[in-house]
Amino acid sequence: MERKCNNQPYLLLMQTSKAIHDRIKEEIAKNKLGITEFSVLEVLYQKGKQTIQQIGKCILVSSGSMTYVIDKLEQRGLLSRNACANDRRVIHVTLTDDGNELMNEFMPKYHEFINHLFDSLHSDEVEALVQLLKKVRNKV
Repeated sequence: MERKCNNQPYLLLMQTSKAIHDRIKEEIAKNKLGITEFSVLEVLYQKGKQTIQQIGKCILVSSGSMTYVIDKLEQRGLLSRNACANDRRVIHVTLTDDGNELMNEFMPKYHEFINHLFDSLHSDEVEALVQLLKKVRNKV
């Protein structure tokens, strides 16, 4: 009995996703960051001040793991934690000047890299791919 998955679109999507993820990790590693660390910085860069729980929801990481990652980034001087004035149980996380500087320098290169990964697609192919992926996502 064969137990191998024969769904080619699924297999290609997973292989492509892993290949893209691996290349992104390589690019991020040039800044001495892991993918989760970068994801935390990216959320703060795009959204501004967030709670640890909000960041965790954005990047799908548990709060226990978030604390470890935030500790590492805080030690590097890339973000800071501040108690909420209205609720002492809530901790807000923000990028420091060094964190903003790193992201301001890195994000244009990151976006250029991501765009490069998809620049072989024509606009109609991009539109078709987006529609097909949404169609699959909506069944989940």
